[in-house]
Amino acid sequence: MASVQRLNHAVLWVRDARTSAEFYCDVLGFEVVNDLGPGQAMFLRASGSGNHHDLGIFSRGPAATVPARGSLGLYHLAWQVDTIDELVEIQEQLRARNAIVGASDHGMSKSLYAVDPDGIEFEVVWMVPRSSWEGDRTVALDLGVEVRRWSGVATAAEATQRL
Repeated sequence: MASVQRLNHAVLWVRDARTSAEFYCDVLGFEVVNDLGPGQAMFLRASGSGNHHDLGIFSRGPAATVPARGSLGLYHLAWQVDTIDELVEIQEQLRARNAIVGASDHGMSKSLYAVDPDGIEFEVVWMVPRSSWEGDRTVALDLGVEVRRWSGVATAAEATQRL
């Protein structure tokens, strides 16, 4: 039976592609790989990605509305970082923009939840080394505690070796 291997890219309808692209580039380190012009679309790639683009952003205009939270449709996308220190850096960027809407410890990951300029929610996640997964749970994230535990670990693979 055929099966997918990974998510190649996501596409968002936004009010203004340039505004959204600036946000995703500034906060998450995406780079613009294609700009179709004002009022059109932009394609962004995450640092280190092998994809042509990871995020397509299409302008819908200033009157476009975001579906109410809890409506049918996609809830959020999760963008993964390699280190807990990168999660802290992104938290600072999100705080500066008043974009954080939650932070959770899921046992196997540490996650920040935020919204972009159009109120579209996304997650930024750092995966705990598999050997340290603490079961499925969702509790409030104390990022300070997790930084003291995991700071300086270059990758999840290195963290596993450290244990």
